[in-house]
Parts: sequence; structure tokens; C-alpha cells
Amino acid sequence: MARIDVIGCDAGAPDTMAAPQRQLLSCCDCLLAPRRVLEQLQPRPDTQEVHGMTPLDAALGCLSQRHRQGKHCVVLTSGDPLWFGLGRLLLQLFPSEDLVFHPAATSMQQLFARLKRPWQDATWVSLHGRDADCLVAPLRRHPSALVVLTDPCQGGPADVVAILRSTQTINRYDLWLAERLGHSTERLRQVQPDALPTDVDPLSLMVLLRRPNPRVAPLPWFGLEDGIWRQHEDHPGLMTKREVRVLLLAELDLPPSGVMWDLGAGVGSVGLEAMRLRPQLELHAVERRVGAVPLIRRNACTVGCDPQRLHVHGASALAVLHKLPDPDRVLIGGGGDRRTVLEQTAARLKPGGRIVLPLATLEAFASVQRQLKDGGLEVHSLQVQISRGCPVGGHTRLQPLNPVFIVSGRFPQRDPPAN
Repeated sequence: MARIDVIGCDAGAPDTMAAPQRQLLSCCDCLLAPRRVLEQLQPRPDTQEVHGMTPLDAALGCLSQRHRQGKHCVVLTSGDPLWFGLGRLLLQLFPSEDLVFHPAATSMQQLFARLKRPWQDATWVSLHGRDADCLVAPLRRHPSALVVLTDPCQGGPADVVAILRSTQTINRYDLWLAERLGHSTERLRQVQPDALPTDVDPLSLMVLLRRPNPRVAPLPWFGLEDGIWRQHEDHPGLMTKREVRVLLLAELDLPPSGVMWDLGAGVGSVGLEAMRLRPQLELHAVERRVGAVPLIRRNACTVGCDPQRLHVHGASALAVLHKLPDPDRVLIGGGGDRRTVLEQTAARLKPGGRIVLPLATLEAFASVQRQLKDGGLEVHSLQVQISRGCPVGGHTRLQPLNPVFIVSGRFPQRDPPAN
């Protein structure tokens, strides 16, 4: 049976190839290789047929013809043929049983070797033939390392930076450019989003490495960006987004002073921003997730909250409610036994106090509304559908966030006793 060996190689081929692959080169009947490799080869002048890879259609036509004639063919390609390489196309043209793949290190492997960083936690996105907004979904998961296979035609470093800004993650990542990996002219350099180089080689990768601590610029008075908050490693991205946070704070109608409960606090973003707006507020943040207490305290330090007025409880809400002072304001997030938590909270709420709940489902929305009304609270409800502008090829596309229902319950002020 005629066989096609598809051999991955680096920029030093054929000298850097392993002996078995070099043997295949010397004994095959037909060889297809990139022009830069052909210049280094010494084919058998009498029997071996050698072709370049351009134009590709003509090269593949010749390969198909020689394969039908029963010739042993070898195809040289960069890196791993089955990772954004020629392998997928060859599998469409030839029976899989006739193909044998010999992978070399991918550009992604070479990149992390140069960075001297483990890469089992890395994810990747290719911009070849795709709009840059395909970066949005992986960035929402806050990966520790994200490799971007840039496209010189429509997805370069400037497009990556624009997406980072639109997703409010620009402060969370260090940016590196890797150009012509494996070549004698390779270059690896860290770049700044506000001063991108103009001499970027078309053969390049961009890697985003998450910082242990987000870069914090001067903070606005209100509406802190998502990227400044440290997050739980096991559930990155599960935090109240900036636009929803702003609405929740408006619904809470924060008093100048008093007690606020943040139940199911997550990373603490809503409660901590409430403390920034009302420095005399005493916050009790309750979150049962492992590691929540130090995480919320570190976020409090980042945004400049008074540690003396912050109390973080690493437990479920029902386990600690009896220990907390009666609240003026309550935010209830997270999961758990919402009905019981809401019942106990309403019983403790001070006159004129408010309870606010962000909800994700219609069923929870209907249930909470009913429970608040039955408890004698004045109810206000709204549904929030936010889309963020996302740059795409010089234009703007809207990227929707998950819709949220917000239900607020206000405990009316009690009339003063009659004389």
C-alpha cells in the first residue's frame, strides 16, 4: 500500500530532524517541502522527485497523482501537522490509513519553552480567518495563560488589546509577542498595551499571562472595572459584572452609615464598592467558598476599604446570620436555601431597610417576588440585559452578558407610636 509520511519540522530542518525521519527523506520517491527547507536538502538526483509547496493546489495535485501510482511520498510541514497545519487538509484528500504523522514541537510548545513556564494550564485561540471577538468567551473565564495565533490580515496585537479593553481585563494580563520561533531571527519580547510595536513579524504569536496581582490604576469614584478584582481560581469569571454591580448599588440606596450584609459575597465586589461609596458603612461579607476570606480581604485592600469596618465570614449564610447585627441593607447572591435565608433576613431587617437579590432564572424571580410581598415588603423588580461594545475589524459588535433579574424589597418605615 502506498504511504504518505507527513513529517513536522522546525526552522533548522533537515539538520535538526531525528534520524528515523531523515531516513524517510532519503528513501522516499516523492518529496514535498517548503521552499526554505528545499534549499537545505540534497535529493537523489536520479530517482527522487522533489516539489515545493507553492502553489499548494499544484503540489497537492502532484502528491495525489504519485500516491495513486503507488509511490512512497513524504510531506514536510512546520510543527505538528495536526495542529493548525496541513494535516487536516491531507485527511480530507487521502484515506487516513495511508497517512502517517510525525509531529514536531508546535509553536505553542516552543513559546512556553522560551518563557520557561509550564503550559498545561494554557488555552489558545486562533484568529486566522476569524473575527477577534472570538477572544471574548475565553477571556470571561480569566485563563492563567492564553495564546493567540494572530492573523496579520485581520487579527494582530492591536485587535487583541482592543478586546482586552472591551472585556475590562486589560489590567489582569502581561502581554508577550513571540516572532519567528525556531528561526535564527526569532524574537520574544514583553509589550505594553499603550505602546505596541509597529514592526511585528507576520509569523508571530501573542501570549497573555495573568498577573498574580492586577495592575491598579487610579480608581474611579464609582463603577470599578471587572479587571481589578481578584477571583477564585476554581471559578474564574463568576462575579457580578460592573454594569450589574452599578444597578445593584442603586437599588440598595445605601444609607450614610449602618450595617450591610453581603450574603454569597463571591469576591466581595458589590459590598466592597458599597463601602467605598459609604465609608461609615459596616459590611458583613459571607461566602462559604474555600479561600474566600483572604481573597475578599485582599480585594478590600486593593480598592482602599477600611479593614476595621469589614467583617468577612467564611461560612454559609444560615450558619452565621444569628451572629450578625441587624442590617439596614442586604444583598443576597449565591445559591443555597434562598427561601430560608430570605425569611430570616426579612425578620431581622431594620425599618426602612432594603433587601436586593440578583437572580438568573424566571422561576427564582417569581418565587422571590411572591415571598417578599407575603412578608410585607414593598417590591420593585427589573430585568437587565447588557451588551458591551466589542471592536471587530474597525467596526463595533455588541457582545451580550447574561441577563439578570433584580428584585428589591423595602421594609416600610414604622409609624412612631401615638402619644
